[in-house]
Formats: sequence, C-alpha cells, structure tokens
Amino acid sequence: MKNTFGDTVGVTLFGESHGGAIGAVLDGVAPGIKVDEDFISHQLSLRRPAGDISTPRRENDAFKIISGVSGGHTCGTPVCILIENTDTKSGDYGALKDLPRPSHADFTAREKYHGFEDTAGGGHFSGRITAALVAAAAIIIPALNKKGISIGTHIKQIADISDRDFENYDNDINYLNNADFAVLEAKAAKKMKSVILAAKEAGDSVGGILETAVTGVPAGVGEPWFDTVEGKLSHALFSVPAIKGVEFGAGFAFNNMRGSLANDAYTVKDGRIITQTNNNGGVLGGITSGMPIVFRCVLKPTPSISIPQKTVDMNTLSEADITVTGRHDPCIAHRARVVIDSVAALTVADMLALRFGTDWLA
Repeated sequence: MKNTFGDTVGVTLFGESHGGAIGAVLDGVAPGIKVDEDFISHQLSLRRPAGDISTPRRENDAFKIISGVSGGHTCGTPVCILIENTDTKSGDYGALKDLPRPSHADFTAREKYHGFEDTAGGGHFSGRITAALVAAAAIIIPALNKKGISIGTHIKQIADISDRDFENYDNDINYLNNADFAVLEAKAAKKMKSVILAAKEAGDSVGGILETAVTGVPAGVGEPWFDTVEGKLSHALFSVPAIKGVEFGAGFAFNNMRGSLANDAYTVKDGRIITQTNNNGGVLGGITSGMPIVFRCVLKPTPSISIPQKTVDMNTLSEADITVTGRHDPCIAHRARVVIDSVAALTVADMLALRFGTDWLA
C-alpha cells in the first residue's frame, strides 16, 4: 500500500479526488532552501483546467504548508503541503460504483482494496492527485535552477498532429532555438486544439506525446544496474495517470539506424567533453553524460468519454452498458506538461542527493 517515491529525497502522496483534501509530504529536503509560495501558485496554475479543451471542474488549488518551512525556508524536516478540494460533485459517480469504467482503475482498485476504495472521481487514482506532486516539486525546481539545472516539457504530438509537421527540423538538439519556432508552435497549437475540440464534440478523447529536456545535470549521476537514470525516471513517470510509454533519446527510432548514425561521437567544447549528437538522450550505461537528458512520454486518450461503452456489473457478473457522466478532459497532454516537469525535478533531486549529499541543493 506504498505511496512514496524516492530514496534520499522522497515524496508521499495522499488524498482522493473528491475527498476533503489532497497533499504531499516532501522528506529528505536540505535545510535552507528558499520556498517561494508565489512560484508554487504559478506552477499549480499551469496544471489547472482552462478553456474549452479542459474539464469544467475548477479548483482554485489554494494550498497550505503545514510543516517543514519556517521563515520562508525549509527546515530540513518533512514538508507537508495540503490542498483542499472545493469543486467536487461526487453524485456524478454514484450510479457507476459497481460498473468499472473501461480503461480506468475502477476494476483493479476493487480487486486490490476489496471494495473499500473511494470511487468518486477516480479516488486516489485520479489525475487530481498530481496537483500535490506539482506543489511539492515547486519547492525543488528553484533549487535546481540555482544549480544550473533546467527542465522543460513541450507538446510534441496530439493524435496525428506533430509539432514537426510545420517545419523540416534538422536532427539537431538545438532546433528549438530556431527564431521562427514561436510562430511554428502557434500554428501547431491551433491545429492540435482543433483536433481536441473535434474529439470533444464527438463525446470522445485523444492522446498525446510530450517531450522533455533536462539540462545542466553533471556527468556521473546514476546507479547501475537497477537504479539507472532511465530506470528511476521511468519509475516515476509511469506513476502519472495515463502515461503508457516512455522513451529516451532516439528511443524506438534506433531500430531504423545503423550504429554509424546512432553513435554519439565525442568532441571537446569550452574545455568540456560533450557529444556531437544526443541520440542516447544524455544517458550512457544508466549514468548521465552531461548532455541534456531527453525523453518522451505518451499519454493515452482520457478514458472518461460520453460515448456508450460495454462493461460488467461487478456484483452480478453480468454484462452492462455504461455512459460515463461527470466532468472530464478531452485531452490531458497540455495540463500534464507541468506534471512531467515536476516528476522529473523530484527524481533528479533524489539522484543528485544520493550522488552529492542532501545539502547539495541548499
């Protein structure tokens, strides 16, 4: 029944989607890290629903830090953050208690928790819980930034619309520096939004691919064999609802490469050893190479859709039809970006603390 991740810097999640509150306990954090509550609010706003491509549920995500912070800095003791749920409509789920929604955790939760689980809004399995992850990571991210480490995630693809449909990018890790990228991104975003709205109009949903880069992590971080950089990040990323695939660097595209193209040749720049390409995504032998850590996540379409579907009654073991009610996102990729940033930050902080000590971030 464990809900904790991290060996040195750890985070524990608690709460349910329609419960009184959700929250996180951040443990192993160095004392003396500045806590910027405005930045926490900003990060939460990036996850919050907005516009017609998001769920109508509107939580203001007012949070309270109830331990571990004094005088605007971490104390070194566990930091507990509490976020109240204020816009719940549990009645939307009463008729679905015994009818597992396809591709949700309803059935598996029943099997594990023997019917004692909270089912309203997905309970503890809801994406609502990721708000607590974002709040906890918002304490860590500025500390990483001060050490020269930055994390950014963008939408690479929604359904069959890719960000690369609008320009033939070179196979260069610096393509995001293109001066015209903002214009290209706006074109892609407009098309992606139209695809999401079309799915919403049909009572359906779409998935997406997010691409993340972590820059500034020094070479030599990671613990082979079983706590590799890819392994630790994947472990954390797969905890985020809807993520069903993770790849690093060139990922599955390696299948179409020869070694002569796939290999990242070494060179020296400004007195530092780097690679000319970054097909391995900044990780070799499970250890950081000093190059940007690059990975992509695929998120499945939101399983709550208003189109009638087939299910079973878990009490009578008879087949049944189900139409999911309630408030749901036709696509969650745009809201998940900050969640991926947050998970990456917590994981990187944990690996860095293991390598350099818990006070390294202070």
